[in-house]
Amino acid sequence: MELKKPFVRLPFQFDVSRLQEELSQFSDQEWMPHPSGIEGNLAVPLISLHGENNNHFAGNMQATPHLERCPYIQQVMSSFGEVLARSRLMRLNAGTEVRAHVDFNYHWYSRVRIHIPIITNPDVTFYCGDSELHMQAGECWIFDSWRWHNVINRGDEDRVHLVVDTAGSAQFWNMVDKMSDYDPVEQSDELKALAQLIAFDAQRQTTLKTEQYNVSPVMSPGELEALTKDLIRDFSSHPDNPEDLIQNYKRLLRDLAKDWRATWSQHGYHSAGWPDYRQTLEATVQQLHPNPRALLTQSNNVGVNPIIMQRIIRAALHTDQVDRF
Repeated sequence: MELKKPFVRLPFQFDVSRLQEELSQFSDQEWMPHPSGIEGNLAVPLISLHGENNNHFAGNMQATPHLERCPYIQQVMSSFGEVLARSRLMRLNAGTEVRAHVDFNYHWYSRVRIHIPIITNPDVTFYCGDSELHMQAGECWIFDSWRWHNVINRGDEDRVHLVVDTAGSAQFWNMVDKMSDYDPVEQSDELKALAQLIAFDAQRQTTLKTEQYNVSPVMSPGELEALTKDLIRDFSSHPDNPEDLIQNYKRLLRDLAKDWRATWSQHGYHSAGWPDYRQTLEATVQQLHPNPRALLTQSNNVGVNPIIMQRIIRAALHTDQVDRF
């Protein structure tokens, strides 16, 4: 999700001692390794596919047994009033880092990650674009995951954040727009004054709204066309991209969108059209340049091929979801 600024602090403050108390119940065996094998990067799933121990983004998202053991964390997550996607406790071990990367898959195109530090130290630094900061325990932050970003824990203590993914309602994004007017460093005292304390309420019954329909069995023609147009706009404006390749990719993505709509008009979600959809996707992949960085985005200098694969090709068909629709 692209933001106006690298970092935006949201107007919430949470009870650090209560968060740490609930965190302390998890044993080392309950922390899952990162799916990409990033050393020192571990997670406890709180909202996941079917409420199980996994790293999936798509499908029926439910609270896990881990989350059910954490009444205050449930209250923290529900305080946003949003429909929540995959959410976790994330640990970055002392002396380790998350290397610089950009989140460009389908999930991240329309979602933002809320960070709430639970355990941290002054030697944990979050970098995003040309900015860097230390998120203090109990604060609430979002960042622009479309910019290059990384985190380094140079301290002697593990860092743990509660991370909550959401696409966000109009109310949420209106709040983000308002908070984007503040400089998170120069106006830190003003931001602290705006923060609403969300205290633990032992009597409160919490209900979480979780994503149920985050992918379609067949991506709608309108969404697929919008994704291709946005990507075309981005790589067409990169001054170093070869003009002939720009034109080839414009044609390729426009052909994909037109053929997709033609098949949709005849078959919609129905299984009779699935072979044609797959053939259209395969034909697109076969025409991609063998160099994944032959074209680059102007906005962040990322190779276009991986974006096409992860944001469009792999997201366009989720036929396993058809019974739910």
